[in-house]
Amino acid sequence: MMSNLINKTEYEGNGCAGSNSAYDLMIRTNHRLIKGGELTEAQKESVVRGLLGAKTPPDIKRWGSMYPIFFIPPERNNKKLQTVVPMSPKTEILSQNAYELEIIRLLFMFAGQNDEIKHMTNETLKRLKKTCFGYKRCATGECFESSVVVLRFLSAVAPKQTDWIKKQISVFNGHYFNKRRHSGVLKYFWMCLYEMPFEIAEPEIMRYRDNILAQTSRRQNDLSEDIQEVLAHIINNTLALSQINNTKEKRIDGNY
Repeated sequence: MMSNLINKTEYEGNGCAGSNSAYDLMIRTNHRLIKGGELTEAQKESVVRGLLGAKTPPDIKRWGSMYPIFFIPPERNNKKLQTVVPMSPKTEILSQNAYELEIIRLLFMFAGQNDEIKHMTNETLKRLKKTCFGYKRCATGECFESSVVVLRFLSAVAPKQTDWIKKQISVFNGHYFNKRRHSGVLKYFWMCLYEMPFEIAEPEIMRYRDNILAQTSRRQNDLSEDIQEVLAHIINNTLALSQINNTKEKRIDGNY
């Protein structure tokens, strides 16, 4: 059953979802897509207008290649923005990069032939190659979580960059179990798997098969119903990719 997180009217009008920010629009759109929802072409155009309307003016000071160029999150009383799969960042590196990369990812998916969006995508790929978390296998602090956000971005905008995608996967596999991580980062990684080229994803799904299956009967009551539904769909989507849930695994319906 489709959540009421997004409804038809929020994608109509001037491209903005009422008084909500581009961040809220980005989160709602991502969650709808994760849960199998679809947008009409008119709704996609409205999302694109809303997100482009949040582009940071060129006269705003940038912090260097480790931080966004085109979409800098607005100030929220020093509160850092959660990621699509909920992680609560402690650093600006994760918070700001997740914000920009997820916005540009949606823009590319919905209007990738737009010259402005192509420019932003290409420049962002160039920027990421200068970062430690995006290209140089850094897993220190929240560079680890940021590297997973980069992985999702690459799978959408540069799926033929398989060596780069594999490099980001190797960072995850090499460091996830080294220390305590954000609780949402593993499911963020699983989400990346069903969005990337199948030949790369399949062995990784099999690597984490037992972990994924173990989540099918778990539920975190401290999370909202909407988030629990999103997480359940991530697990379903990952399992369904290689059809490993067609025999003994039950279909998940809101539980994980």
